[in-house]
Amino acid sequence: MFESVQGLLDEHAELQKQLSDPAVYQDQALARKLGRRSAQLNGIVEAYNRWKTLGDDLEAAREMAAEDPEFAAEVPDLDAAHEEAQEKLRRLLIPRDPNDARNVILEVKGGEGGDEAALFAGDLLRMYTRYAESKGWKTEILSSTESDLGGYKDVQVAIKGSSNDPAEGVFAHLKFEGGVHRVQRVPVTESQGRIHTSAAGVLVFPEVDEPEEIEISQNDLKIDVYRSSGPGGQSVNTTDSAVRITHLPTGIVVAMQNEKSQLQNREAAMRVLRSRILAHQQEQIDAENADLRRSQVRTMDRSERIRTYNYPENRIADHRTGYKAYNLDAVMNGDLGPVITSCIEMDEQHRLDAIGE
Repeated sequence: MFESVQGLLDEHAELQKQLSDPAVYQDQALARKLGRRSAQLNGIVEAYNRWKTLGDDLEAAREMAAEDPEFAAEVPDLDAAHEEAQEKLRRLLIPRDPNDARNVILEVKGGEGGDEAALFAGDLLRMYTRYAESKGWKTEILSSTESDLGGYKDVQVAIKGSSNDPAEGVFAHLKFEGGVHRVQRVPVTESQGRIHTSAAGVLVFPEVDEPEEIEISQNDLKIDVYRSSGPGGQSVNTTDSAVRITHLPTGIVVAMQNEKSQLQNREAAMRVLRSRILAHQQEQIDAENADLRRSQVRTMDRSERIRTYNYPENRIADHRTGYKAYNLDAVMNGDLGPVITSCIEMDEQHRLDAIGE
């Protein structure tokens, strides 16, 4: 597996040369692309150098061990450190999702359960917002349709990070959140104290850095305008400011109504549309490629139940990884890290296993 390292070291050196050229920054899209790739390779270069240095030290200690007991005493610790460095390098060499470093547009939709499902969708939005705050990420509500009781029938939020390192990317962490999230609790509307089960759906799309990344012909768009509405269907604006855009080749539909300006709603809708088209293109690539590029954790089946939130037991359970903990109150307040880590680790192990097959 390590045979590929030299090519990556050469690529990293070439990238450093390009990034030191001021002319590169005249094309911001190119500079971002090169910076993102450089950040990904930085970790590999550092891990390789440590692995090689420890290997050299271990070899020297073994050669000197027969003559000097002090060197012999160092061998076990150096051997363990070398193996640890080798495993870290091996994991870094796993082919990454090309979108890992991107920001995301995350959508939460109330599912079965009526008002209770909408309230749960609002709770999930708060959970993701708090988690983003803990990571130092920025959030921006793009569109929302509130329910009568204060939850959300649907809501779209953009989440933006600050690192070019794919391992620290927003999409790298949140891409496993797509699917059906099930909640078990006593709804506020339940007078008998009975536990109900309802659900909300989550969709996660990598956000496009530059509009030029995704070519969209105006002839491929069907654009409708209409009056926006609020809870209960009442009219919010007296002008046709809401926008619905249909991408005819893929059938993807995006509607926006949060802004009072039709132009602002159209710009937001195009932003979401580009992200959905990018995700659609990646789905097609993943479907065509071998198992190495697929994930057992991140499924494209958006109807799959991925997680259960049980309030009476204060339990959170991920059905893909087997993760279970009894700190649901903390998770709903943004302490989502361990749950997401279980998904990342399972996905990495699956990719490692696929390489070894």
